[in-house]
Amino acid sequence: MNPIFPYPEFDYSKVDIDTPYYIIDRALIRRNMEILADVRKRTGARILLALKAFSTWGVFDEISPYIDGVAASSLNEARLGLDYFGKGKEIHVYSPAYSLDEMKAICKIADHIVFNSLDQWKRFRPIVEDAPKKIQIGLRINPEYSEVQLEIYNPCTTRSRFGVPLEGLIDAGVNALDGIDGFHFHTMCQQGSDVLQRTVQVVCERFEKYFASLKWINFGGGHHITRRGYDINRLCRIITDFQQKYNLEVILEPGETHVLHTGFLVATVLDVIENPNGIDVLIVDTSASAHMPDVLEMPYTPEILGARLNVDDYESPLDEGGYKYIIGSKTCLSGDIIGDYTFNHPIKIGDRLVFEDMSQYTTCKNTTFNGIRLPSIVSCDSQVEGGLFRVHRQFDYNDFRNRLS
Repeated sequence: MNPIFPYPEFDYSKVDIDTPYYIIDRALIRRNMEILADVRKRTGARILLALKAFSTWGVFDEISPYIDGVAASSLNEARLGLDYFGKGKEIHVYSPAYSLDEMKAICKIADHIVFNSLDQWKRFRPIVEDAPKKIQIGLRINPEYSEVQLEIYNPCTTRSRFGVPLEGLIDAGVNALDGIDGFHFHTMCQQGSDVLQRTVQVVCERFEKYFASLKWINFGGGHHITRRGYDINRLCRIITDFQQKYNLEVILEPGETHVLHTGFLVATVLDVIENPNGIDVLIVDTSASAHMPDVLEMPYTPEILGARLNVDDYESPLDEGGYKYIIGSKTCLSGDIIGDYTFNHPIKIGDRLVFEDMSQYTTCKNTTFNGIRLPSIVSCDSQVEGGLFRVHRQFDYNDFRNRLS
């Protein structure tokens, strides 16, 4: 049993296809969705799936019944949302900037469009108002407050390009929000409801004088609602109190929380490099750089089923001691190291390793660097006898070649 999050006793490595492959557990998705459904029921807030975090449409049928729609970051994501969530669901679109052609196409799809600047809204307003249906218009605001420590993920740095700060609205004058239906802010990354509470307080202090003219406010993403230990009761209080005080509808658009702890990446050990001066290295047929880029970008070290991380503050059910290895990728990038691990048995060539929590920001961000083959996409259902394994997609040379020219 994983000490961080309880996975079922299920063998995700037994699919009879070549590694590497991503495998998404539908039962674990349903577990997450039931948590989000409870938040919707208790608060009346609308919850969207942010497609930038997870766009693997082969399992969208497990998500669709529980959500109000999707949040898209591009025309392609909006089209995907329409294809798989269009009937009875909302398509919300936000981008730091739109081109003319994109806006014309998005206006045929979207129910909500959020603009990053007042200038973009003014430029495209005639196109939006000429759309075949009424579109709700939002404006992203920048509260200039964020508790995100890593600058690459902090949208409120001094170099930020996201949203209009309070000074920008003041400078725009009394008609700044003409035609605007709602505000959108997104300042969090994998954080708890305590951070949201402090953030909402700052947003209210700076922008509440504009709330009376609005219909809704989007609290953005970064909410780790389905993480063990997340204070859901506080989240519900924050939403309910805000709605009652300001008579505004609240929207959430987390992407990661929908599929947190639902997916795995299965890889095979190709070689064991003996290191006389340190820990032996396992070479696996996957890559942090190409197949799980957040391992290097965040950075973080993924868990492995049946192993423990070699860090001082890690609690593990495994006995002390064991067999220690560095796990490295098969690309030529020197820093393409996945992490240091301890197993309770020696690892040999041909063994399969199961990396945990590999649904979000993997399939949507992976690459074919070095010509490495993309992992196949598989789903299963650990609640059903036999697992109901389904291979959705396998990739080959043509996938590598055709994306390059």
